[in-house]
Amino acid sequence: MTRAHPADPNAIDSRVFPPTARRGSECRQLKVGGVRATDLTAEFGSPLWVIDEQAARDRAREVRTALQREAERIGTSATVYYAGKAFLCVEVARWMAEEGLAIDVASGGELAVALAAGVDPARIGFHGNNKSEREIARAVEAGVGTIIIDSEIETERVAAAAAAAGVRQRVRLRVNSGVHASTHDFLATSHEDQKFGQPLAEAPRLVAAILAHDSLDFVGLHCHIGSQIFATDGFRESARRLLSSYPELERIAGRPIPELNLGGGFGIAYTSSEADAVPAIADVARELADIVAASAEEFGIALPRLVFEPGRAVIGQAGVTLYTVGTTKAVHLAGSDADADPDDLGYAERLYVSVDGGMSDNARPALYGADYQVRIANRESDAVAALVRVVGKHCEAGDIVVQRDLLPGDVRPGDTLAVAATGAYCWSLSSNYNYVPRPPVVAVRDGGARLIVRGETEDELLAKSIFGQDEHTNGATK
Repeated sequence: MTRAHPADPNAIDSRVFPPTARRGSECRQLKVGGVRATDLTAEFGSPLWVIDEQAARDRAREVRTALQREAERIGTSATVYYAGKAFLCVEVARWMAEEGLAIDVASGGELAVALAAGVDPARIGFHGNNKSEREIARAVEAGVGTIIIDSEIETERVAAAAAAAGVRQRVRLRVNSGVHASTHDFLATSHEDQKFGQPLAEAPRLVAAILAHDSLDFVGLHCHIGSQIFATDGFRESARRLLSSYPELERIAGRPIPELNLGGGFGIAYTSSEADAVPAIADVARELADIVAASAEEFGIALPRLVFEPGRAVIGQAGVTLYTVGTTKAVHLAGSDADADPDDLGYAERLYVSVDGGMSDNARPALYGADYQVRIANRESDAVAALVRVVGKHCEAGDIVVQRDLLPGDVRPGDTLAVAATGAYCWSLSSNYNYVPRPPVVAVRDGGARLIVRGETEDELLAKSIFGQDEHTNGATK
């Protein structure tokens, strides 16, 4: 998507940054949640992940309310899970539960976080294509509400764990509808040749296998067609295909199939040029409800309860990452007008701006070619705009934080930069590449800030290494 030339490279777009983000009237510094960016880095360090708590809560409530309201309009109900893989810590899990969302987890670790946050186990869904027997047993024993079965082998494992615990475990079957939403190939999760789920054609046989176990309670199909989706076309076709299988599944079960899980994947704006393409969640919810109602009528089945699993759409815009500029250098852009990248907007020079983080705190540009929006946070400037590429400190040419944007041309070492929409898949995909410690996560709200995830130190990273191991330790030899 070609980047439009911004009228003002100092402007804070409230469609990309958290709604509370603005420049203060007294010093023109960026504030988020009523707190100056420079005050945050002074207290908590740089780089720093910042989550606007009020923005996250408001968005969670907005998404849940829209989806539930539209489900009720067509005569059914909806459960909205927060997809914890986007960003999960104890405090965020608590926010989501308090705003009425269930929690979707995809590992034993995420399950432990949700339980530590006091989330009702009955309102937890457990995903994953390779859940271990130990993870399954722990989920069953904890009373997890629904386990999503991803393979035939898992049917036997979940059934055995439920039988051993003396419970009847609710399960959904994950299938691939064959609908591939328009997105990056690595983000697409519903075409046939990939690791998640089972082909829809196999659903009758696999559901029959589930129903053969008294310890399992089959409640419906699950399908996730991709991520960062702006249109409802894919959901429309996927829902229709899924519901077309329900008459046969109902015949096998001898009863109605009570639920349909359409997954998540609703997109957000990472740049101002994307913002106009993002539909309002109220419109998305209305279209999805109408799609399900029409398909249920077409196939002569009762309306199932609807289930959704948004993650990025809830937490993404609430996050901002703060960095400190270390160096800058200008690079001449070679090539004629004919072969120039149109996103470079005709600039003959690119300013590389190096910051104190990078792909260890945001892997998405390297993984998916994702782009972001950046602004100088510690000041405003009337300098002529320059084409910039914000890069990290790691020993990789692909260590890019912001592929291209325009900043005031006087951006310089010591400036604080704010990268918008980093609430999802930044902390959760972070690493210690080059032995760089992970930064802390801070929540801001009503002019106050508090730590919700501690940062790491070099000493903590070194403590994981084994020093002076002798020939008797763990059977190792020198």
